[in-house]
Amino acid sequence: MHTLDEHTFPQDRRKSNGHWLVMKFGGTSVSSVDCWTTIRSLAAERQAYGFRLVIVHSALATVSNRLEAIINQPAIGDYQQQLRAIEAQHLELAADMGLDGLSVFGDLFAELEQLLTAAKMNGQADSRHRAKIMAMGELMATTVGAAYLEAQGMAVSWIDARDALKSVTTPSENERTSYLAASCENDADPDLQASFSGLADVIVTQGFIAGNARGECVLLGRGGSDTSAAYFASKLQATGLEIWTDVPG
Repeated sequence: MHTLDEHTFPQDRRKSNGHWLVMKFGGTSVSSVDCWTTIRSLAAERQAYGFRLVIVHSALATVSNRLEAIINQPAIGDYQQQLRAIEAQHLELAADMGLDGLSVFGDLFAELEQLLTAAKMNGQADSRHRAKIMAMGELMATTVGAAYLEAQGMAVSWIDARDALKSVTTPSENERTSYLAASCENDADPDLQASFSGLADVIVTQGFIAGNARGECVLLGRGGSDTSAAYFASKLQATGLEIWTDVPG
């Protein structure tokens, strides 16, 4: 696979910022092992050019919509069938990758069910709880993706974007927007750069989610994975940002 060459990004910027390149992946193809095979090939190509990578990944196709459908039900109705379908989708992907899905997802499946059970008991999911539930799609997708890349012999660090991106308060926000349509600082972040410098040359993290000053989960709004990638690129003073949608197998 040849998608770049030594002229793709400015050489002077490579020397000044630690070779960071941010790559965001999402779209209808991200439920397929072929997508992660392509990601592995793209990552290897960029490593050969001296880049360190931050891979920002969305939830598997349809998962965010399914989670939203569950929590939009009046009084959080019977969600078990929809939950089992989400689990089956992830287990099928893990099996295609040659991974033990229950080992990869067991704790995350349990956490998601606990969150949905609590919402059902409360009769609804408030904004804070909704953010936690919606974040599970990205957490599950990146967990299996990182496991696959490691199984393929690639040194990978998985990080929780809620620890790396922190939301800021804006004058016009209310509780709903502060949890479901948050904004983050986008200035260069020496602390994040120093933290990432000690990690593997391929970092896998989530789009769409961040944390607030209280350590709670917040969302960046639907379509927020592109925004997440832009935040990481700006904070790391990355050489480049690539947005990949519907990645071919």
